[in-house]
Amino acid sequence: MHGQLLSLVVSAALGSSAACAAGLQTEAGAYTRYELLAPASHSFRIRYWITATTPGATTYFNPVRPGSIARDEHVTDAATGKPLAFAEVDGSVAAEAGVEGAKPGNRFIAVSLAHPVPAGGGARLVIDKTYEDAASYRTDGGGIIFDRSLGITRNAVILPPGYRLTAVNVPSQVLEQADGRVAVSFWNTSPVAAPLVVRAVPGLIRSMTTSAVAKLLSERAAQAREIVYYLNSPDTHSFALTHDYTETTPGVAAYVNIVRAGSTASNPSATDLDTGALLPAEAIRGTAAIRALEPHADGLTDTTDAIVFRFAPVADGASRRLRIAETYTDADRYGLQGDELVWHRSFGRPMNAVVLPPGWTLTNSSVPAIVTTLPDGRTRLDFINPRTDEVDTIITARRVN
Repeated sequence: MHGQLLSLVVSAALGSSAACAAGLQTEAGAYTRYELLAPASHSFRIRYWITATTPGATTYFNPVRPGSIARDEHVTDAATGKPLAFAEVDGSVAAEAGVEGAKPGNRFIAVSLAHPVPAGGGARLVIDKTYEDAASYRTDGGGIIFDRSLGITRNAVILPPGYRLTAVNVPSQVLEQADGRVAVSFWNTSPVAAPLVVRAVPGLIRSMTTSAVAKLLSERAAQAREIVYYLNSPDTHSFALTHDYTETTPGVAAYVNIVRAGSTASNPSATDLDTGALLPAEAIRGTAAIRALEPHADGLTDTTDAIVFRFAPVADGASRRLRIAETYTDADRYGLQGDELVWHRSFGRPMNAVVLPPGWTLTNSSVPAIVTTLPDGRTRLDFINPRTDEVDTIITARRVN
């Protein structure tokens, strides 16, 4: 065991040097599930999905929250399902490696990644640990309170068996789990931590069979699809897009992207974000050809176009994170009205972004968006849709004088 720990510390130090050379530690795709254990234990299991994105990094540093006692820690590589080595280190090690805000005396889990983070991709991790924290999880009379500030964008809290929800202060989905427990799940669309308070009491009276309705529902916060539209000059009616998604079904070896009616697709490409490898693309047309690969597709005709991207079959316990890229032309939804750029499109995914062409400034967004300016001066709008329906969005812009 001593030799293993020494190896882990050496790996962390090597990872620190690589991360420091690459710059500050960066990450994406954070999602956390808190499973509340027996109330008297003041303990909860945390499973944290995160993607390390610092190019070339070989170590990822995850903070241990002050005031919490951690146990039963283990880390898995999400791409392969295999365990990863890790060690607990001081904040000074993390600070040297480029972790912003890390200080001596803080504690971090230093995870040795399976391979260096590929440029433009990431290393996906599942960090599993149990915290004991009476300040966050406590009893109150005959009930329980989970009172914790959550800075992660996507979260779920699962009540202990036999407890029913009485209150939650953040707008949340309430979802019955397969084992009968009740979960509250939410997107935090604010730039600050959500001051979550969940209250529950014992006495949930129900059968242990999940209802037919519950089986039809999906957790919005757990969805990790993300689409970015890069608008070309509006007179071309064209835009490039990237669509990131994770394939988890064992045996699946292709992704079929059905072209929306009224659009034409060109320049297809795809990348395995876990490795940086490029994937082959193939255009197909018609109901029979598409159904052979995607039997559940709706609304197909003999003139429906699709692009197929193929990859090695997903193994049991593994997954693949893919980025699909294409250029679309859609005169009905993107173009000029007079001297004004107009984009009108509905978004069905939880994460959508639109990047305006160079030299154009935003004048209207019908749906609330987070607006930023990219290093090259272009305007980016990020739309987070925590609901399960589509968002009909209109964007207008004018040329910068």
